[in-house]
Amino acid sequence: MKRILTNQFTLFFILLFITTIGLQAQQSSEELAKAAQNPLANMISIPFQNNTNFGYGPDNDRTQNILNIQPVIPFFKGKLITRTIFPILSQPDFSKDSGSDTGLADINFSAFYSPKMKGATVGFGPILTIPTGFEYSSGKWGIGPSLVVLVMKKKVVYGFLVNNVWSFAGDDDRSDINQMLFQPFLNYNFKGGKYLSFAPVVTANWEAASGQQWIVPLGLAAGKIVKLGKLPLNLQAGSYYNVVKPDYGPEWQLRFQIQVLLPTSMLEKKKS
Repeated sequence: MKRILTNQFTLFFILLFITTIGLQAQQSSEELAKAAQNPLANMISIPFQNNTNFGYGPDNDRTQNILNIQPVIPFFKGKLITRTIFPILSQPDFSKDSGSDTGLADINFSAFYSPKMKGATVGFGPILTIPTGFEYSSGKWGIGPSLVVLVMKKKVVYGFLVNNVWSFAGDDDRSDINQMLFQPFLNYNFKGGKYLSFAPVVTANWEAASGQQWIVPLGLAAGKIVKLGKLPLNLQAGSYYNVVKPDYGPEWQLRFQIQVLLPTSMLEKKKS
């Protein structure tokens, strides 16, 4: 399974590079950095976000890894933005002293309608959880509302993303889903496409027992826009410590991200 996934990702990168090698990026690094920080930007982007969780499990001594592949695609000149998250989970095997299993967890699809507003950018719409049938699938279909609000200043981009998902169908033998995600974000941008980012992912599992529901991380990340030939990439690395967590939850997390950016100007240039 790992070898198949690795080969697919390698092929994807090769095809992506070939199809974009002739594109001309007309936006500055500073503009691209701010666009990459906007979940509702009128720009195709493909983030590959790797989250490594340390101090995980009953003895708080195991490591969990989640690679989120998150293509973001705008439609109708940015009035409708879709984001799909494909999480590839590497889960420790607690029946053994070491080792882990890797598979595709549930897919999350979000669609945001973003009307024109003064002073702030707002997007709202549904989020759908799709069970994959793999080992780490919840076996449940889930749905709920999702909201993004952000403000863009000269050097600062700030706002939040929030959603809640409830299960409505699926395997009756599996636990119901009632989960919230809240992600505030604050980014300060420097010259040359460099920036600092505070974007903790706060989650709550309302089905869990009291005292076991919340994960609240605190930390910081740094990033920079770089070019692979003429293709812009958003590189980011950060660390977050969970100040609130379940008994078996991870103690801290390392986050690395490579985000492929395909601005509208690049695509229009390619078509012409």
